[in-house]
Amino acid sequence: MERNVEKMLNRVSVVFISIGTVLMVIMILQTPKTCISPEAPSKPHTHFPRSTCDSSPRQHLPLPKKNARIWSSKAWKSRLSSFSNYFLRFRDLGFLQKHTKALCLSAGAGHAPMALSNIGLADVTAVELVDSIPLVKRADPHNLPFFDGVFDFAFTAHLAEALFPWRFVEEMERTVRRGGFCVVAVDECGGDDVRDIARLFHKSKVVDVANVTLEGSKRTSILFKVQDSPT
Repeated sequence: MERNVEKMLNRVSVVFISIGTVLMVIMILQTPKTCISPEAPSKPHTHFPRSTCDSSPRQHLPLPKKNARIWSSKAWKSRLSSFSNYFLRFRDLGFLQKHTKALCLSAGAGHAPMALSNIGLADVTAVELVDSIPLVKRADPHNLPFFDGVFDFAFTAHLAEALFPWRFVEEMERTVRRGGFCVVAVDECGGDDVRDIARLFHKSKVVDVANVTLEGSKRTSILFKVQDSPT
C-alpha cells in the first residue's frame, strides 16, 4: 500500500514539474499581451522582457536632449535661481566682473557654474569627481590639474564633504592669483566655527562673512582674499 502511494506521489511530482517547465518556457518566449498596443505590428520576441511592460531596449537619449530636459525642470530652475541671487551679491560688491576667471570646486551637476555664466562671466570652470558635461569636468578637488594662480575667483559649497579639508583649501588657494578671492558656503555657523574654517586658509584673509539662504537652506558665506604669503 505504501509503495503504491509513493509511486503515485512521484508521478504527480513529475507532472507538476513538467507543467512548470512548459509555463516557464512560454513566459520566456512570449511578451505579455497586455503590454502590446492593438495597433502595434506583430514582432517575435526571443528574450524575456526587461519588465512586464517593456519588451524592447529603451532608446538612448542624446546628451543635448537629456540636458535640455534636466535644465528645463522646475527643480533645476529653482536651484539655479538660488545660486544666481547668491553670486549677484559678489558682483554688486565688485568681486565678480565679466572678465573674472572663476573656478567652482565640487560643483555637482553644475548649478553654480551655470549661474555664474548667467550673470555675465565669460570664463567659468567647474570640477567634480564625476563629470557632468558640458558644465562640469572630472577632476579631483584635492589635486587640481591647473597651474598656480590661473583663476581670479574660486567657490565651493561643499567644503564640509571634503575628504581632506586642508588639502582641498590648499589647492583652492594655489590656483587663485594673489589678490583674487576664495568663497566657501557652509552650514550656518557663528564666530568660533568661522575662525576654525579661516585657519584652513593659510594664504588668505577673511574680508566678508554673511548669513545667506542658498538652495533653500541657511548658510554662512565666507569670502577670503588671497595674500602674497601665509598670514
